[in-house]
Amino acid sequence: MSIQIVKVESHCQLKKFVEFPLKLYRDSANWVPALEGDEYDTFNPAKNGAYDFCEADCFLAYRGNEIVGRVAAIINHKADDEQGIVRFGWLDFIEDEEVLRALMDTVSTWGKERGRTQIHGPWGFTDMDKEGLLIEGYENLSPFTCLYNYPYYGEMLERLGFVKDVDWTQRVLMLDKEMPATYTFAHLIEERFHVHVVQPKSMKQMSKQYGMEIFHMYNDAFAPLMGFSPLTDKQIANYLKTYVPILDKDFVALAVNDEDKPVGFLFCVPSLSKAVKRSNGRLLPFGFIRILRALKKNDTLEALMIGVDPACQQKGVPLLLFKYLHENCLRRGIDKIIMNPQLEENYKVQSLFGDYKTVPFMRRRAYKKEI
Repeated sequence: MSIQIVKVESHCQLKKFVEFPLKLYRDSANWVPALEGDEYDTFNPAKNGAYDFCEADCFLAYRGNEIVGRVAAIINHKADDEQGIVRFGWLDFIEDEEVLRALMDTVSTWGKERGRTQIHGPWGFTDMDKEGLLIEGYENLSPFTCLYNYPYYGEMLERLGFVKDVDWTQRVLMLDKEMPATYTFAHLIEERFHVHVVQPKSMKQMSKQYGMEIFHMYNDAFAPLMGFSPLTDKQIANYLKTYVPILDKDFVALAVNDEDKPVGFLFCVPSLSKAVKRSNGRLLPFGFIRILRALKKNDTLEALMIGVDPACQQKGVPLLLFKYLHENCLRRGIDKIIMNPQLEENYKVQSLFGDYKTVPFMRRRAYKKEI
């Protein structure tokens, strides 16, 4: 039976789009669903500020009356116009190459109609969305902030002519009770470069005092990276409103200079993967209780973001951030940190963890193809 592609145009269809992975991965031990409501908000122009400079459509693949795949086609006009790129994201499909071909042909046609000459993905609207197809680390429980997929995804994309664009690697940092010897030089860095880590009374206070400046610095720090799209103030305000309530000040390190301007940050959160998976992504009736427990009692952190002002990247700021974090982790019973995906060619970030024992965790890949 042939594959029929249907454009998502109603809330009912969007519900099917969002919930398709729940069926596809119901027997997967290591897949973790998105939190309830997150994907609805992502595809709601009224709630996702990326629609100010992006356009997107979602598609479902049917065989008869059964949904067998999904994909989103996205153009980020700030990041992709010069290279003529159309993005694919939210790609999920049964183990059937015909389904994948129909989905990719749909995105390619959608892109060609808008003057695109290349297809890249999986990418989201911006780097704040999940990106990168999993190609190594299937044996590990997925971080709740990252993509997870079956091994056949990449194999089939390559058979359709897609090739590697970039890879992201993830490692686990093991935290010993003995602090790295280099931390004894922290006071010298503070004195020489006039920087220090702030001690906020609450995340609410930190967000109000530094929130916008932190993300403006994030835009500056990540600007050189491929495909990066700077966040607008509208997006920043939304992220601060959405994520500040779940962040713990013990696991958010912020360095400022003598003028009280942010020069470096590190955001981590206790791993929510087990809690979210057990509740199948739903907050009610008991999901939010499991999440609250995970936030309070955990042995694992997930690093969400790390950034340093370009003007301070050779001044030891990361050492101050990691020292603050390590001290709090020891006090709170945390003994490992799953680092966020990092571009394999981003050597500045890759070199930050020399003081720690690290263990390979996952590898992700973005693919590309001429259309």
